[in-house]
Amino acid sequence: AGSIGAARTVCSAVGAYARVRKQFRVPIAEFGGIQEALADSASDGLITIAGGDLMNAIVDNHEAPMVISSIMKQNCTERGRRIVERGMDVAAGSAICRGDRNYLGNAYMSLPIAITVEGANIMTRSFQVIGQGLTRCHPHMLELIQSLQAKGDDPKHVAQFTKQLRAVIGHGTSNLACSLGRGFQSSLSNLTRSKNAYKNGDALLAHHEKQLLRLSANFALTADLCFTLGGRLKFEELLMGRLADALGSIFLGYSTLHHYSRKRSSVEGLESVVEHAMLRLENEAQTALQEAADNFPGIFGTPASFVMKVACLNWFGMQFGNYSKPNDTLTKEVSRLLTTPSQVRDMFQENVYTTPEDVPHQVSDLIRAVPICVEADKAAASIRRDKREPTQAEQDLITHADAIRDALIQVDVFEAIADQEAKSGYTRPALLGTEERLKHAELQSFDGAIRLQREVA
Repeated sequence: AGSIGAARTVCSAVGAYARVRKQFRVPIAEFGGIQEALADSASDGLITIAGGDLMNAIVDNHEAPMVISSIMKQNCTERGRRIVERGMDVAAGSAICRGDRNYLGNAYMSLPIAITVEGANIMTRSFQVIGQGLTRCHPHMLELIQSLQAKGDDPKHVAQFTKQLRAVIGHGTSNLACSLGRGFQSSLSNLTRSKNAYKNGDALLAHHEKQLLRLSANFALTADLCFTLGGRLKFEELLMGRLADALGSIFLGYSTLHHYSRKRSSVEGLESVVEHAMLRLENEAQTALQEAADNFPGIFGTPASFVMKVACLNWFGMQFGNYSKPNDTLTKEVSRLLTTPSQVRDMFQENVYTTPEDVPHQVSDLIRAVPICVEADKAAASIRRDKREPTQAEQDLITHADAIRDALIQVDVFEAIADQEAKSGYTRPALLGTEERLKHAELQSFDGAIRLQREVA
């Protein structure tokens, strides 16, 4: 919940701040570095919101999914931290100076709590997700373990073990075939897909569902190969961490597509953010699987690594069907949607607390300032382009926008650090006795003490 709240606030308020704040007479929303930070925050925000919606639906259905709960906790809090950090980067000094105008400082300080409690993220990622999921979620492994734990020499236990062992081997073989088949299909789809294909919603869903099916088969095969490690698997936390990254990206990819299928008709421009999010998730999953293949441990590590690379189409050091990160054009488009009036901005602003216009509130004032500043920038651009004088209406609009900008970029200023310092005659404890010591040394000020020290040196 904290990460979702952070995502909505940062995307709404920091996106607005980037449009309001100017540097070199240009809104910082037009700077490439700012656009990259905002686009990543938007896609991470969408991923977090989508995952939360799907998780809530699962819980509302009276399910208690342990592995998915661990994935959500680790992934969402980590993405929430990145979102707030990027927001701090964009807001800069206004996010450092504490006070009523600072809407990021408290979130920045509180997010480490979510990272460390209810299962620290390091433990959740490198042990809990795969440690629980590998046996509990495998279709045959639990029955195989139960047959081994059965007491006595009952022939039915031996028969059950033989049956489940064959099923495990068959499952691995099937995953190998699926990885190859789906890998070739998805690679061809990637090669023939245009950069603007995502603007067709049906094509967007079909394409990314195909990619997630491929990655799911790759992950399932890797999970089967992990059984070659036996009991040593629980000590291979680097491997389990990479597999947790892959599984988390796959699950959140499905969550994002589920969210889009429900919202696509009501949020214009959502396709751009979904495409940006899916490209990043697919890249994250593939990178995690590649690193797992490069570092597969154990006495069977070399053959297992070879099988993984063959199945994932990583041949002779070349990755076929490689998932690239979003291109610059898409990044700029997502940033534009976040920093100008759009239905995407409206989606992120849902459930963000705002006050009436006559009540000062930094987030509310930033949100309300966006359409005014955008219109003023359009008017100023038109005046420069046409090389003419502004009309009275244009001048009033630009003057109003400048006044709003000047007010919103201010930070809180205090005459004293605390209430005690504001009282007459108060001296900080660290300075008590300073005047007496200076008199004893026959000095009048700190500057004199420093000069004396330099002379002695």
